[in-house]
Amino acid sequence: MKNLKITIAFVALITLGSSMAMAETTISKEGQYIFNTLAFYLGGILVAFMAAGFCMLESGLVTNKSVSTIAAKNIGKFAICSIIFFLFGYNMAYGIPEGGYIGSFSIWSEGSKIETGYSDSSDWFFQTMFVCATVSIVSGAVAERIKVWPFFLFAILMSGFIYPISMGWQWGGGWLAKAGFSDFAGSTLVHACGGAAALAGVMVLGARSGRFTGSGSKRVMVPFAASSIPLTTLGTFLLWFGWFGFNGFSQLAMGTFDDATAITKIAVNTHLAGAAGTFAGAVVSRLYGGKTDVIMMLNGALAGLVAITAEPLTPNPITAMLIGAIGAVIMYFGTKMLENFGLDDVVGAIPVHMFAGIFGTLVVPLTNGDTSFATQLIGVISVCIFSFILSFGTFKALSMTIGLRISKEAEKLGTDKAEIGVVAYSIRD
Repeated sequence: MKNLKITIAFVALITLGSSMAMAETTISKEGQYIFNTLAFYLGGILVAFMAAGFCMLESGLVTNKSVSTIAAKNIGKFAICSIIFFLFGYNMAYGIPEGGYIGSFSIWSEGSKIETGYSDSSDWFFQTMFVCATVSIVSGAVAERIKVWPFFLFAILMSGFIYPISMGWQWGGGWLAKAGFSDFAGSTLVHACGGAAALAGVMVLGARSGRFTGSGSKRVMVPFAASSIPLTTLGTFLLWFGWFGFNGFSQLAMGTFDDATAITKIAVNTHLAGAAGTFAGAVVSRLYGGKTDVIMMLNGALAGLVAITAEPLTPNPITAMLIGAIGAVIMYFGTKMLENFGLDDVVGAIPVHMFAGIFGTLVVPLTNGDTSFATQLIGVISVCIFSFILSFGTFKALSMTIGLRISKEAEKLGTDKAEIGVVAYSIRD
């Protein structure tokens, strides 16, 4: 009898194990909701760290006389962009009718439902960090000669209208989405958009006094030496680390096997593109400049990361590295081209974000068969022209009314003393 009981128990255990092995392993709707919401939340935190990265990078590349100003501009625009995106920017982007052009001028509100698949608040938080990053691109390019408060006014327009409208054309289901344009995490929608705005600002403001010779082809280095290369390097690392949230969590889901696998694949491609961009920046600066320029290495890393952002999922790792390396090369020669035209981009934002971003968007069809070169080109042109024209008009209007550029006396004194009243670095006995 005892042996019979043991046998029955053994058979029951085997049967239970078999049934468990064959059981459905897909998580519930609530489980997917939790994981997807967590993805938005964690991604938002990582992208938020990029605000610190931009601040550190810009602070390191400006002169000692402008470091406090960069800090004020970055913390200020981070707050302004968040408020404006809440008041009307989000709905301007995501309230666009299907195939339309502009959303609604209204305040964002929470309306989470389990059927949506994620918390509305987590989505707002994640998307808000993207608009903060876009405006940050402009900050560094126009540094050391723009007044603080006019820049804040521009940040309102950029975060409330320019970025939300053009971004909504695809991510909000607008006309570019209907046309088949593809930009996974924003090589054009974020980076080229910000870069085009930066180009407009640089053109309206003009170069820093004494930055170029009369011909505009040769720069004067000594008065414009970077304040801190270690600080710039730290900023680059923070941006690089934040990119794993920027790209990886743009998968917008983490509740399935496919989504979780995609996030990690995106992380691999993103990292390798940044690494290849760094190395390419070192090589090209050594070959053409005679020195291994650390700034070109740092900007090469960022250019590689920008280039892969348009499509970080479909390339294989080797292709991702090639995209990153070419993005860095484009950045290098783009930097030299701007200098030859006498355009003073303090941190290299335009070649890093606009030039590399355009390249990354245009090569998407090489790995993603659902896209076409013609559609990608239409998307790039429309977003860049829209951002440039509105930004140029805004900067011009500010220049003609309240004033955009500091005086020559203030520029000589330094923006820290002239605009902020706080000196970043001081030597005390």
